[in-house]
Order: sequence, then C-alpha cells, then structure tokens
Amino acid sequence: MIGIKNKDKKILNRLVKPGNSLGERTIKGGFWVFSLRILNRLFQLTRTIILARLLSPNDFGLFGIALLTLSALDTFSQTGFSQALIQKKEDTKPYLNTAWTVGIIRSFLIATILFFVAPHAATFFEAPLAEPILKVIGLAVILQSLTNIAVIYFEKELEFNKYFNYQFIGTIVDVTVAISIAFLLRSVWALVFGLLAGNFARCIISYLIDPYRPTFYLDYSKAKELFKFGKWILGTTILIFCVTQGDSIFVGKLLGVTMLGLYQVAYRISNMPATEVTHIISQVTFPAYSKIQDNIPRLKEAYLKALKLTIFLSSFLAGLLFILASDFIEVFFGEKWMPMIPAMQVLVLAGLLRSIAATAGSIFLAVGKPKIDAKLQIVRLIVMTTLIYPFTFKWGILGTSIVVFLSIFISNIGFIFNVIKITNCGIKNFGKTLALPLMNGIIMVLFILFIKNNINTTGILGLFFLLGLSFLIYFVAAYFFEKYLNYRMLFFLKRFLFQKE
Repeated sequence: MIGIKNKDKKILNRLVKPGNSLGERTIKGGFWVFSLRILNRLFQLTRTIILARLLSPNDFGLFGIALLTLSALDTFSQTGFSQALIQKKEDTKPYLNTAWTVGIIRSFLIATILFFVAPHAATFFEAPLAEPILKVIGLAVILQSLTNIAVIYFEKELEFNKYFNYQFIGTIVDVTVAISIAFLLRSVWALVFGLLAGNFARCIISYLIDPYRPTFYLDYSKAKELFKFGKWILGTTILIFCVTQGDSIFVGKLLGVTMLGLYQVAYRISNMPATEVTHIISQVTFPAYSKIQDNIPRLKEAYLKALKLTIFLSSFLAGLLFILASDFIEVFFGEKWMPMIPAMQVLVLAGLLRSIAATAGSIFLAVGKPKIDAKLQIVRLIVMTTLIYPFTFKWGILGTSIVVFLSIFISNIGFIFNVIKITNCGIKNFGKTLALPLMNGIIMVLFILFIKNNINTTGILGLFFLLGLSFLIYFVAAYFFEKYLNYRMLFFLKRFLFQKE
C-alpha cells in the first residue's frame, strides 16, 4: 500500500476486513468507487456543457464519426486478455509481458489501418472534414496500449483507489485541454486534442502509480491460453459494438452529421444509469465474483446486494433525467440542442434496462460463461437490424431510440433468466429486489411532473429547485418503504457509509 494516504488505507482495510462477507466488501468498494466516479463524470459533464456552447452539433458529429471508425477497428481486434487475467485464479504475472506486447502490436496495426481507411470512411459518411481527424485519432489507441499493464491488478485486487486516481487525472487533463483549445479555435479539434492529452496523461500516471515495468516479450503459448477465454470477449465485444454503435453509424449515414451529433450527445447523457452506476459496480463485482465463482450461496448473496444498490441508484438517475431532460438541455446546452430531447427520454428508459442486464454480465464472466452474453447480444442485434431502418426513416433519431429500447427490453428477458439460474436466487427474490426501487422512481417522476404542470419552474433556479425536490421525494419515499415494506435500502446505505472502523 505504498503511496496510499492513511485515509485510503483505512478504506481498503475495511474492504478486506476478514469478518466482512464478500457482499459487504463488494458494496463498500462500490460506494467508494462511485464517489470517485462522480467527480470524474462531473468534470466530463462540465466539459460537455461548455463545449456544447462553444461548438456545434456538427462538430460533435465529426468527432463522433472519428470515434465510431476507431471503435470499429478497436472492437474487431479485441483480445479479451485483460478480462482473462482478472478472471484467472492462479498467478498471472508470467502473462503480463505477453499481454502488454500483444496490445502494443495491435494498437500500431489499428493506427496504420485507420490512417489509410480515413478517406473511405469520410466518403461513406459524406463528411470530408472528418478525414484529417481520422488520421490523427489513431494515436489515442497507441497511447492507451502503452499504459502499464499492471493497472489490471487495481481491479483484480479491488484496489480501486489507484485505478480511479490515474483515470481521474487523465480526465482533468482531457477537460482542461479540450476547453482551452475550444476557446481558441472553436473547432472539432478541441475534442481530438483533449482525447489525446487525456490518454497521454493516463499512460504517464500508470507508471508513476505502480512500480511494475513491462518489457516487450511474446510467449505464444501464454497468448494462446489467454485467448481461449478472450475469444468469447472478442465475440461479445463485436456484438456489443454492433448494438451500441450500429445505431450511430446508421444515423450518421441516413440522417447526416448534425443529427449524429445530436443523437450521440443524447445517448451519452441518457445512459448515465447504465454507464455511471452499473459499470462502476461491475468493475468491483467482477473480480469479487471471480473469487467465489464456485460458492453459489455466497455468489447469490453478493449478486442480490449489488443488484439492489444498482437499481436504487439507477432508478433515481433515470427518473431524474427523464423528467428534467427539457429543463436541463434548455438551461445548459441551449436551443440548438432541443431537438434531441424526445430521443434522450426514450434512451433514458433504455439505459435503465441496460443497468439490469449489466449486473448479469459480470456474473457470466466470473463463472467462465461469457458465451451467454454473446448469445443474448445476437438476439439484441437481430431486433435492431430488423427494425432500425423503418423506425429511423419514419421518426428520425426518436425512431432509432425506440429501436434501441425494444432491443434491450427483449434481450433482458434472457439476461434475467440466466442470472437467476446461475445464482439460484429465484424469481421472487429477483423481482422483489427490482420492484421497490422502480416504484420509488415512478413516485418521484409523477410528483415532479405534477409540480411542473402547476408551478412555473423555468430557468436555472427552477431547475435546481426541481433537482433538490426530486432528491427529497426519492429518499422520503424510500424512508416509507423502509418503515412499512421492509425495504432496508436506507439501512443498507447507512451501514456501509457510516460503519465504524
């Protein structure tokens, strides 16, 4: 624990305290990770708001084209080595240099291909201004591959203070550079240079925060062994790319760069319930579940507690974003972004559903069954492929959002069925864990809708009034559920936030 502050040592000691169940360790780790992630996302939200004022939806669309192309190449060359190293029970140090070396070779191939593909991608999207951006942005994946491979131990050993310290510093650099250049140039290059600066900072910090020094070495037998697990990660990642980025590709091609910019910003904001809650908790639970993958009773206990926390937080965020979408966009983004509001509200509901599915994904990985996730992503892809053209053609980005919601809703049936089967938690326990937080969110939304229809709450002061009122209503409703329906969520929060040393 060299280099960790005394306060952080106490937190980590509590996470691994022998008397704690793994479920308790997981949830407490999740709370701590979430608090750090909040700071990270506040910076990024501030960046998005400021840049949305300085730049146009077209600028965001051009950057979106570059990211989509880079993401496609990155996805179709995934190795899954990081997940394989985290899932392995035995010592993984002999595999580190091989994993790092493969990553570097892969990144240079991606950057080279991207450079030569740039003119064709720009032509496909009918956006010639995207070509120089595409040629430069490949540097981002090279910088990412050069990062110290030892950062995987921050996740594997639940040392998330180190992991998010290096991530957060990268975010600060990204935000600072992007905003500074936006004020000077007022162009899409602010987004590009911000991304590159953030990745460069994370690369440097990864070596300062951990003493391990990887060397360029390739052991084919170890690479082959890692890929036995990683091939399913590759398959799943490709499918996830198709279902999470295929809609953006379709919007960019059919509706143009400006509508792509609107859609991508709407998607990014609306998916906070999935990305800012579930993905955080999954980072904690995946290595924790991996340690007890053969102990089904403990796996069940840990999963239900993680699910309970996930839905409680996701329901609050989803309800808040759904009911205050128009107020938030009008106040902070301006009139030019208002057309994205209906799509954003539908995507909020899709994000809430994704948060449920994502809790199951870490279980599938931990027990060595990533192919379940892959099969369910195929179902989602079939739904999207079937419906996206007619819906988008008729209703624009709103139609695209509806297709995304339907695809997640249908695939969620499979996610829920399989996670119940693996953890043996039962339909009743699973349903009970979901029901009260969802009711909590519905009560908050209905109450705020009543206030908005009867009281003038326009402007920034009205928005902050509604935010405060939403928070109050949500937790008052939770208190009554606690008292009369044995909710125990507030007890849960109090126990892990204020537990004595």
